[in-house]
Amino acid sequence: MYSLQDWLHQQTWLEITGVVTGLLCVALAAINNIWNWPIAIVSVGIYIFIFFNAHLYADMGLQVYFMIMNFYGWYYWNQKPVNEEKAPVLIVTQRELIYATIAVIIFTFILGSLLKYTPASYPFLDSFCAACSLVGQVFLARKVLENWLIWIFVDIIYVGIYIFKHLELTAIMYGIYVILALWGYFDWRKDYKKQLG
Repeated sequence: MYSLQDWLHQQTWLEITGVVTGLLCVALAAINNIWNWPIAIVSVGIYIFIFFNAHLYADMGLQVYFMIMNFYGWYYWNQKPVNEEKAPVLIVTQRELIYATIAVIIFTFILGSLLKYTPASYPFLDSFCAACSLVGQVFLARKVLENWLIWIFVDIIYVGIYIFKHLELTAIMYGIYVILALWGYFDWRKDYKKQLG
């Protein structure tokens, strides 16, 4: 019989480190702490290698994008008003929502169409999740409250993908991400209401 000890022995230190830093950076983002960005850079660097080895090429490319956005987010969050402790939380505009939806549709179609000619697993589903994540990361970097709703949605899908790819530890991490994203949403919403006075 397959035991927990057998399963733990199959986990790599690389994936364990990626999970720990991934959880830490999302928890810090949820509480609006700027130190989420350097920790995210470490986690993303690790997951570039993990997803390459799992043939999840859209996810691997997404991690490269995350790396760039993590540096941008770190810079943007440092540009807070002088009299403020942290950069203010924003609400998505209707125009941003329309552009984001169009971007997700176009990106999913183009990337999915390209990846179906590779050994990529789930080319269109992977591309859809990658597209949603692109938008979510931009919103996170710009401190748009609704980024957390995107992450809740996409992380639930990712849990299933990673279970099917036998990346159980990563699937558990994404399940925890759903909880952290809920926490982030309610914490940021509270901050936004405070800003309104």
